[in-house]
Amino acid sequence: METELNTSEIPSRNTIILENDADSHHQQTAVGGNQSSPSAFILLGFGNLLELRILLFILLLAIYVLSLAMNFLVVFLVVVDQHLQTPMYFFIMNLSFLETCYISTILPRMLASFLTGDRSISITGCITQYYLFGFLAATECYLLAMMSYDRYLSICKPLRYISIMNGRLCIRLVITSWMCGLLTNTIITLLMLKLTFCGPNEIDHFFCDVYPVANLSCNNTQLVKLATFILGVIGTGPPFLLTLASYAFIIFTVLQIKCKAAQWKTFTTCSSHLIVVTLFYGSLFLVYIVPETETLKRLRKTLSLFYTILTPLLNPLIYGLRNREMKEALLKSVRKFSNRVS
Repeated sequence: METELNTSEIPSRNTIILENDADSHHQQTAVGGNQSSPSAFILLGFGNLLELRILLFILLLAIYVLSLAMNFLVVFLVVVDQHLQTPMYFFIMNLSFLETCYISTILPRMLASFLTGDRSISITGCITQYYLFGFLAATECYLLAMMSYDRYLSICKPLRYISIMNGRLCIRLVITSWMCGLLTNTIITLLMLKLTFCGPNEIDHFFCDVYPVANLSCNNTQLVKLATFILGVIGTGPPFLLTLASYAFIIFTVLQIKCKAAQWKTFTTCSSHLIVVTLFYGSLFLVYIVPETETLKRLRKTLSLFYTILTPLLNPLIYGLRNREMKEALLKSVRKFSNRVS
């Protein structure tokens, strides 16, 4: 009987010993995982298929070169042509300069990764990329609102426009836009610098954005996400509402004009402005403010294309190069250049 009892106890004891060994091994693995922190992230982007990389490289290189050329052209024409040195074109010049910097924070690195196949980015480089991108994106939100306010004064308050929108106010509005953008993203970036990373290092995005990076952190990210939400609401909500209100007043004022040609010109201009503005603010709103869902996670990269690549390409066309004054300045510059060459 004793032999049978002792034999029956052996399996249970062995089981206990094995379970204790397993728990001990799990704890050691967990500790080891916490101690090993990644030195770089991997940006998954749109995949690593060679054919897709070649196609995206050609497409995005063309977009990048075209965007830089158009934005540089706008800045050049406003600087050299005295007829374009007005408040409206001063704002447009600042927007084009911003777009040149803005698109350059993301596309050059994407193009290099398509060319080499290297999708890694250091943690410092990742946070630096987000800081520059976020700063410029927030600045654009405020600058677009200032531009719409300038158009409102020009069309709805023409007699007081020159006295109100003087050179000093223009400079103040532009500096305010840049400083608000800088302050907004500095707060978020300082919170990101406190994050620690000890697990997976793959970011399912084509650039370092705050939410995908924060999701890789080992510690609590609620403060970073809450700050991003609050500052996102402040950075996109009031500027977008000011822009909509300005264009609403403009349309209402133009309706009082009996000239159908003037009405049509204003409507086409306002509608093109509103389409680009809605794409920019709307995509930012969906990515940074709307609560994260599985559907939005899947659409994040697609939505990000609107405010990272599409708007820097469209803005110089919509706001600058399609204007009659800008076309005349371009033709004048071409004639001067051809006369010098000949």
